[in-house]
Amino acid sequence: MITRNRTSNFARPYLFKLPLFVFLLFTFTFLLSSCEGDDLKKVSAIDAKKVALTKDRTYGVEVVYSDSAKVKAKGYAPILDKVTPSAGAVYSEMPKGVKIYFLDDFLKTKGSITSDYAINKETEKITIFRKNVVVVTDNMTFTTEELTWDQNKQLYTSPAGTVTTKDGNILNGTSFSAPQDFSTYSITMPSGQANVENGKLP
Repeated sequence: MITRNRTSNFARPYLFKLPLFVFLLFTFTFLLSSCEGDDLKKVSAIDAKKVALTKDRTYGVEVVYSDSAKVKAKGYAPILDKVTPSAGAVYSEMPKGVKIYFLDDFLKTKGSITSDYAINKETEKITIFRKNVVVVTDNMTFTTEELTWDQNKQLYTSPAGTVTTKDGNILNGTSFSAPQDFSTYSITMPSGQANVENGKLP
C-alpha cells in the first residue's frame, strides 16, 4: 500500500509538468513567429519606401531662365546634377551653388542672386536658393538663408531676411516677397537701423 501511494503521488506531478512544458514551448514558438513576421513586415515597408535615383552630373553649366521666349536671367553653376527618380518628378540640384544675373530687355545685367546651393523643380517651376543667399539690385541688397522663385506666380519669397537699402538703411524682417525684377518688395515685422536726415525718417 505504501509503495502504491508513493508511485501514485510521484506520477501526478509528472503528468502535470508535461502539458505545461508543451504549452510553454508552443507559446515561445508562437511569439517567435509573430516577431519574425513583424520584422519581415517592417523590412518590406522600408524596402517599399526606397526610391531609386538616376543622377547625371555636368560641370561648368550655364543656367538660363526664360519667360515667354524672352531670356530673363543667365547664370553659372560649377556643378549641376539632373536627378531622375524612379517615382516622382525630375529635378536639378546645384550642390556647389549658383550665381544668377538678372537681364533687362537689352540683355544687360541689372542685378544678381548668389547662393551656396540651389534646386530647380522643373515640373513645379520652382527654384529654391539656400545657404548664404545674396540678392543685389540697383535699389537694395537682400540677404537670407532661403529664397524661393515661383515662376507660376512670378514672385520671390523668403521666410526671413535682411534688406539693406541704397541709402544704408537696414531692415530685418519676415515673410519677404518681391516681383521678378525686385523693383519693389514687402517685408513683415521690420526692425533695424535707419539714417535720419533733418530729424526725419526716410
